[in-house]
Amino acid sequence: MHTMKKAFLVFLVSLLMCPALTAQTITYKCSKGTAGFFSKAPLENIEAASDKITSLLNTGTGEVAVLIPVKSFKFENGLMQEHFNENYMESDKYPNASFKGKLLDSCVVQQGTAQRMDVEGELTIHGVTVKRVIPVQIKYNSDGSLQVASAFVVALADHQITIPKLMYKNIAEKVDVTLDLIFSPKK
Repeated sequence: MHTMKKAFLVFLVSLLMCPALTAQTITYKCSKGTAGFFSKAPLENIEAASDKITSLLNTGTGEVAVLIPVKSFKFENGLMQEHFNENYMESDKYPNASFKGKLLDSCVVQQGTAQRMDVEGELTIHGVTVKRVIPVQIKYNSDGSLQVASAFVVALADHQITIPKLMYKNIAEKVDVTLDLIFSPKK
């Protein structure tokens, strides 16, 4: 099994097995969601999205983990998708993008309201891990689910993703990333 995937699975299992720190501790699992990115460059815009997300959030410890298979990102143009996976992301070698971290604020969200907070952790893309603080907005819905949204920028150079000189007008050096996840209490 790929080392990063194995380490991520160990983290997920430990997150699930954490003892309850308070009576309010609930582990949530992502029941549906999307991750997307947008690259605005002088010659063309590139956009893709994935709905194949595995994620857990523990409200007692504040720990969060996200795993997205890189090949699950879908493009309008099949050739773009092929180049993305083979030439830039090297998806066979680095099959997943992941984040594991912890909420910097306690996760106390009242029903029907949204709370903005930051998550500090490690973002791994293209086999390169970078420490990040990522803003999130968490909304507690009336059905007991949590809606988590985030928007942040990823610099390709931070993850050693190179842009060939011939393509510098086609691909932006920084990519806008969005997440929109619905979490349900894990039973």
